[in-house]
Amino acid sequence: MSLIWNKKAECLLPIEKDQLQLERLQHIVKYACEKVPYYKKAFDKAGVKPSDIKSLKDIEKLPFTSKAELRDAYPFGMFAAPMEEIVEIHTSSGTTGKPVVMGYTTADIELWSEVMARSLSMAGCTKADIVQNAYGYGLFTGGLGVHYGARKIGANVIPISAGNTKRQLEIMRDFGTTILTCTPSYALFLAESAKDDKIDLKSLKLRSGVFGAEMWTEKMREEIEKRLHISATNIYGLTEIIGPGVAQECEVKNGLHLQEDLFYPEIVSPENLSVLSEGEKGELVLTTLTREGTPMIRFRTKDITSLHRGECKCGRTSIKMDRITGRSDDMLKIRGVIVFPSSIEKALLEIKGLEPHYKIIITRPHQLDEIEVQVEASEILFSDEIRHMEETKKNIENHIEKSVGLKLKVTLVEPKTLPRSEGKAKRVFDQRELK
Repeated sequence: MSLIWNKKAECLLPIEKDQLQLERLQHIVKYACEKVPYYKKAFDKAGVKPSDIKSLKDIEKLPFTSKAELRDAYPFGMFAAPMEEIVEIHTSSGTTGKPVVMGYTTADIELWSEVMARSLSMAGCTKADIVQNAYGYGLFTGGLGVHYGARKIGANVIPISAGNTKRQLEIMRDFGTTILTCTPSYALFLAESAKDDKIDLKSLKLRSGVFGAEMWTEKMREEIEKRLHISATNIYGLTEIIGPGVAQECEVKNGLHLQEDLFYPEIVSPENLSVLSEGEKGELVLTTLTREGTPMIRFRTKDITSLHRGECKCGRTSIKMDRITGRSDDMLKIRGVIVFPSSIEKALLEIKGLEPHYKIIITRPHQLDEIEVQVEASEILFSDEIRHMEETKKNIENHIEKSVGLKLKVTLVEPKTLPRSEGKAKRVFDQRELK
């Protein structure tokens, strides 16, 4: 069993946790109202004052914060601390508009280091480990988040960043890397490249991986663990809250422990924003309880999950969130059927002879939407006769239809022909707006 980094914080009794959350919630609401003009205006519009927060349930009186408001405040309109106290700035990618800009004070960097130390410890990291950090460094939060956490633990961190795959494998072998951190799609690419270069991954010291920054399925985990010969754990975070480290799987691997002494979670209905009960699936909403630079009140993450309480064999008492199954703004509605890309991935990876590399292409050639999945066949399958390939294609189409309730076209493509990603993999190509 891995060590618990901060037993006092990660093993709180329910009464202790509730009291701590309420005290911190009351403070952060007052702080945000006084320091961020947006929140003062939003609270006034909602007819709520910081003094109205007398219980944790009173958080439901507060307005939500969305990415649209953060973009409208570009660049520094959501900062609560003066610029002379901001020591670091990170942003979202900005691929769909103005980037979201987040400021970090010295205390925020310490907060981030703390949650990442907890997360890496859940994956078995100690100061005796060598962490190969293949998340991108820079304005993206992945690289520096892992870096800060590994440094806090006292582990040896290799700040190799993303890309240069041959060098990654060389470093992994020569430096004796024991823990790998990157996106799950890049982990698979590393395994594929190692096989091409005839590198025996079993001979390496690598034993654990911390993968996140994109959605991935349990079947994907099985592929990563089989190919890299490691234990693969799931990490969750987002720029708007702190970066990676908001939640992380322990070795039990049946949900991600959410650091609820620092982030208050809710699940709401994406349709009417009503708060849902424990165990119900909906959109995750997070409130930062201690962040100074850019406090977030009821931030709508758009990520679809559910929350569960209960004892964990690891000893932690924090609430668990399920693996993210999609985003409320990424739901695909095809001919009246709502489906998440992760559901298609899960169905694909249940078929033998397929590689975990695929593209989902949506078009509207006439009046109805059409969906095509291009997926790589294994080398053995691709070398089979055409008749067998056609049978396999039909079997895949039938399996997906049974699994997700959607009839679609499957195209088997040659191995290693679909693009590989060194960062977040792009799986869905919606071309309906281009017609």
